[in-house]
Amino acid sequence: MTSPASAKKSIGPRELTIMMASLMALNALAIDAMLPAFPAMAQGLKVSDPNQIQYIISVFLAGTGIGALIYGPLSDRYGRKPILLIAIIGAAVFSLACSITPDFEMMLAMRFAHGLLAAAMGVLVISVIRDQFEGDAMARRMSTIFLIFMTVPIIAPTIGQMVLLFAGWRTIFDLMAFMAVAAAIWVYLRLPETLAPENIIPIEPHALAKAWKVVVLHRNAAGYMIGAGIVQGSLFGYLNSSQQMFDKVFHAADFFTIGFAIVAIGIAVSNFTNSQIVERFGARRVSHTALLTFITLGALQVLAAQFAPKSMPLFLLLLTGNMAMIGFIGSNFSSIAMTPFGHVAGAASSFQTFVRTALAASLGAIIGQQFDGSVLPVTLGFLGCGITALMLVLWSEKGMLFTRPRTTQPIPSDPRS
Repeated sequence: MTSPASAKKSIGPRELTIMMASLMALNALAIDAMLPAFPAMAQGLKVSDPNQIQYIISVFLAGTGIGALIYGPLSDRYGRKPILLIAIIGAAVFSLACSITPDFEMMLAMRFAHGLLAAAMGVLVISVIRDQFEGDAMARRMSTIFLIFMTVPIIAPTIGQMVLLFAGWRTIFDLMAFMAVAAAIWVYLRLPETLAPENIIPIEPHALAKAWKVVVLHRNAAGYMIGAGIVQGSLFGYLNSSQQMFDKVFHAADFFTIGFAIVAIGIAVSNFTNSQIVERFGARRVSHTALLTFITLGALQVLAAQFAPKSMPLFLLLLTGNMAMIGFIGSNFSSIAMTPFGHVAGAASSFQTFVRTALAASLGAIIGQQFDGSVLPVTLGFLGCGITALMLVLWSEKGMLFTRPRTTQPIPSDPRS
């Protein structure tokens, strides 16, 4: 098994970053590329309630959340690379299954299975990066990964729309399968094993439960882990109902792909900015400032929904600002929550991804299902999620914001010590 030191010699940090971002981008594509196809999918799968088509996103996210519990322990025992390869190929298989499913119920089952396999690409990307970096250096790499990753929401709906011009909505799933196979070949040829031999952990349910317990009881990790999931929930609430809002609220269905790209650019720009400033100012200072701004913009969104409910320019302006703040919050919250767990990065990343995704998928589904022909449910979701996340951060930091710890304080290698 190759050590992290030799891994750095065989693959450059830039290629590693692009590879990990590409794996995460497959999951973004599996969500965003099909958004323009929702009306056609609802018709083809005979879905009568337009809100129900949102479950195609929600069950995929539920699968990724549950799957997150599996891949961390497996990769801590068998290595990052073999587990990644198995999961990527499995995701390609179930993406093809989605393309031939005959009804809505079967589609939901295949989407859940697709998400279950795709979960590895979220969990193990973080584990691979944590194998190599920690603290603000990890936050910088994660922010760069999220920057590349976030170009997908900018272009994915356009890709889906382009596919619809020449083929049916099922071809979108065929395209996702093809891209997954290409990624698997890249990983097989270029990615060395990054798990150090001394960090191999046997799969022991009792020890695994102890590791999860340590994550839950670590005040900083728990607060930032849950806070990240809640903030992400507001994003998923928007994703679930985005196509309906452009169509039913603003009567601008043809503008959806452009509007969606404008909003996604906010996250891309913020992730690039974060990668440039986080090591200078620290993950806490940057993310705390972003969270307070996120809450302020959420309050302005609620006011705009009340007094200018049909103004699409105002909605896009405020929403783009809030998406930008999520870019600052997401990577930094995740890095802060992972910092104490270098020696059990797989198990910690697995559990934290499960909690974040389960929270985000549940909140996103709840917010999305409240769609009533207005933008008010989504705006209330942003404000409520932001305030809740702030309360969790204050609890984690014992009431102190904008701090920057001088040193990392890892937990003991033995959770019992």
